[in-house]
Amino acid sequence: MEEFNDTVNLGEEVVRALKSIYDPEIPVDIYELGLVYDVMINEDNEVKILMTLTSPNCPVAETLPAEVEEKVSNIEFVKSCEVEITFDPPWDKDLMSEEAKLELGML
Repeated sequence: MEEFNDTVNLGEEVVRALKSIYDPEIPVDIYELGLVYDVMINEDNEVKILMTLTSPNCPVAETLPAEVEEKVSNIEFVKSCEVEITFDPPWDKDLMSEEAKLELGML
């Protein structure tokens, strides 16, 4: 495998993948919705994503993290992906981007 060491471009690819995943209850992608708290990429192109859910009782609590791991792991040059779910701080609508608020008619 060819060596790749450009975490900025790889980070952009990860964000692009995250923007292709939608919350099933809200017609906005998980990135703009503010569910992704942090994306970390180390020098070995291992990705760790810290994210939350809209609530602890979210109906996709089991499937959404797996979907994120799968989509990010399928990016060329990503060696592995781990998703950690946290509820600290809890998600609220203030974490949504302006784009998401506009899409949902909140602006």
